[in-house]
Amino acid sequence: MIAPALEVADVIRSYGSAYLDAYGDVTSAGQRRVLRDLTRCRTAALGGHVEACDECGHQQIAYNSCRNRHCPKCQGLACARWMEARAAELLPVEYFHVVFTLPSRLGPLALQNPRMVYGTLFRAAAETMLQLGTDPKHLGADIGFFAVLHTWGQNLHLHPHVHCVVPGGGIAADRSRWIACRPGFFLPVAVMRRLFRGKFLALFQDAYHNGRLSFHGQQQAFADPTRFAELLDSLRQTEWVVYAKPPFGGPRGAEQVLKYLARYTHRVAISNHRLLKMEDGKVYFHWKDYAHGSVQKTMALDAVEFIRRFLQHVVPSGFVRIRHFGFLAHRCREEKLQRCRQLLAEAKTPAPAGMAAPAVSMACQSKPAAETAADRHRCPHCGHGHMIIMERFEAGSAPTRPTVALTVPEDTS
Repeated sequence: MIAPALEVADVIRSYGSAYLDAYGDVTSAGQRRVLRDLTRCRTAALGGHVEACDECGHQQIAYNSCRNRHCPKCQGLACARWMEARAAELLPVEYFHVVFTLPSRLGPLALQNPRMVYGTLFRAAAETMLQLGTDPKHLGADIGFFAVLHTWGQNLHLHPHVHCVVPGGGIAADRSRWIACRPGFFLPVAVMRRLFRGKFLALFQDAYHNGRLSFHGQQQAFADPTRFAELLDSLRQTEWVVYAKPPFGGPRGAEQVLKYLARYTHRVAISNHRLLKMEDGKVYFHWKDYAHGSVQKTMALDAVEFIRRFLQHVVPSGFVRIRHFGFLAHRCREEKLQRCRQLLAEAKTPAPAGMAAPAVSMACQSKPAAETAADRHRCPHCGHGHMIIMERFEAGSAPTRPTVALTVPEDTS
């Protein structure tokens, strides 16, 4: 794969100091760590190793990765491993994709209280689906799903939302049978929208009363109970956005699910491959205008503004961006998945075409970055041999063998 001509790291190297001059007083320790890690990623600053092909003898230097989860170049291997685990959990049923989005008015408060606001977003979305799933008026079953937090839109503005991927059905309350969704329909979106809004605002209000919200700068006014109550009233009158995409299916159902998962997990705000050029203090990149038919356009941002927008999507240290719920929750996943398969087999539920045991490699085929371990170690010169590590060197030092440095392309797109 051809390495991108421009990387986010290049923008930071050129304009990171200017950014800190303008916004250093409001830049968190986590954001500063991202600035540092991205500029050092896969450079001599982190050390590396010399590897040689076991067939043709080709040698090259591979520098170490920063492994920062916000780095565009460091997510492919983690994604591939996560996808391998998910492939083993797929059930032979329809899969649905549900998205829960916060109103834009909550964006500034989310930036000041990311752990609390994003955690509440997860909780409200999960409770909404679990409650409606168990309701006999809707499905009446114990469902399972995973959710992924994204905080960005295509233009890098703040746009907090969670993507939920859920099998179309669940386990009956008495665990005696599998209850399938109606074909092509999961849960009523209008009901989910209202319940999600109510749950989030109740949790949000509770956090305020318990002193778990901070207000700074232009948001300082909301520290006043009257102003905060006005904000809640306004949000109750707002139509919140929840939508369900069409279910996965077709002749390659299992492969579609895996490819779709690869599109949403382990992503960062913008990939290096969307960057076009850096010129006259501006960064040019592709973006899709979803408000106007998903037309691809080119945006030019001042480089400092580009860095500011990129860094506002840095989540707090230790914050979990991928969470599992219901029968996919970690504490009971193995047992309940086994029960799901038993019940589906007993019901002899016909699987959508292509939903037989999926090949793990499908996850790796959706994007060039999510490659297999064998691909990663294949010789780039002869294409047949495999690269073997011959020497390791520490950060700041150089290898003793005369080699040509390798520029490794980014892992995600």
